[in-house]
Amino acid sequence: MRRQAWLQTRPAAASRLETRRLNLALQGGGAHGAFTWGVLDRLLEEHQLAFEAISGTSAGAINAVLVADGLVENGSAGALEKLARFWSALCGQTGSLETLPGLQRLQHASLDLIGKFLAPAQFNPLDFNPMRELLRSLVDFERLRREGPALFIAATDAATGRKRIFTRADISLEAVMASACLPQVHQAVEIDGRQYWDGGYVANPPLMPLINPAKAEDTLLVQLIPLTAQDVPQDQAGISEGINRIIFNAPLRHEIAAIELMASRKVAPFLRHRFHLIDATPSTAELPAGSRLMPDWRMVSKLRLDGRQAADAWLARNHTAIGKQATADLPAMFL
Repeated sequence: MRRQAWLQTRPAAASRLETRRLNLALQGGGAHGAFTWGVLDRLLEEHQLAFEAISGTSAGAINAVLVADGLVENGSAGALEKLARFWSALCGQTGSLETLPGLQRLQHASLDLIGKFLAPAQFNPLDFNPMRELLRSLVDFERLRREGPALFIAATDAATGRKRIFTRADISLEAVMASACLPQVHQAVEIDGRQYWDGGYVANPPLMPLINPAKAEDTLLVQLIPLTAQDVPQDQAGISEGINRIIFNAPLRHEIAAIELMASRKVAPFLRHRFHLIDATPSTAELPAGSRLMPDWRMVSKLRLDGRQAADAWLARNHTAIGKQATADLPAMFL
C-alpha cells in the first residue's frame, strides 16, 4: 500500500521521531504572502510534522493548494518546488503588467483610489491575471480533489456577502481564483452560477473548520496583516491601507471571539484546541502602501527569508509544545 505522502514523508532516521500533527491557517495579504512561502519552506524541512488540514484565503489559499498538491505529488520536496516555481514565476511576469495601462496605474496609486473611478471591466477588460495560468500549470486539481490534506478555502458571495468555504472535495482553479479576487482589480469569478470575490471579506483565514471537522488539535496561524498601526494615517494611501487593515482583520477577530465563546461554554473541540502563531507584521508593517499588489522580486525574496527565520525561531521555542499546549493566546491578542 502506498504511504500517504502528505502525512509521512521522511527518511528512515527521522521515522523514529514522534509525528506531530498540525493544521495550518494561512492569512491573505497579496504579495506579502511570500512571507508565508518562507514559513512553509522552513516547516516542510521538519519531517516529523504532518499537515492534517490547511485553511487559506487569497494568497493563503494559493500557498495552501501549492503545498497540498506538492505533498501529494512528491512529499515535502514536491511542495517546496511548487512554492518556489510559483513565486519566482509570478515575479518574473510582473513586467507584463506594463502592457495594460489600467494595471500600470496601480503601481503608482492606491488600489482603492483607482477603484473609485474605474471598474475592472474598464481598466482590465480581458481580466488579465498571471496567477491563473501559473496555478493551472502547477496544480493538478483533479488529483487534489481525490487525495491530500483537508482544505478549507474561503470566498465571498459578491451578491449576498455570505461566506463560502471550498473543501478539498470541491476545490478547483476557479475556487482559488475566487478566493484571491480583489473586486477593484479583477472581475468576479463565477462558480455554479454564483459570483465570488476575495474571501478576506468573510474569513481571513477560516479557523472554525480546523477545529471541526479537522481532527488535529493544534493549529498554526500565519498572520500577515498588522492588527494596529503605529500612527493614525494622514495621507490617502495610508488611510486606504488602514481601512484595508481593519476590514481584512475583522473576520479573523469574529472567528476568534466565537471560538472563545464556545470554549467558555465547555464545548469539547473548542475547549481543547491549541493555537500557535507566527506573526509577519514586524516584516510587513513598514512596507509601502500598495506593496501587496506588486510582487517585486527583491521584496518577495526578503519576505521569504523573513518567513524562514520566523518559522525557525518559532520551531526552536515551540516544537515540543505541539500536541501538548498552546503557545499563543489569540483572544488576548486579537480581541
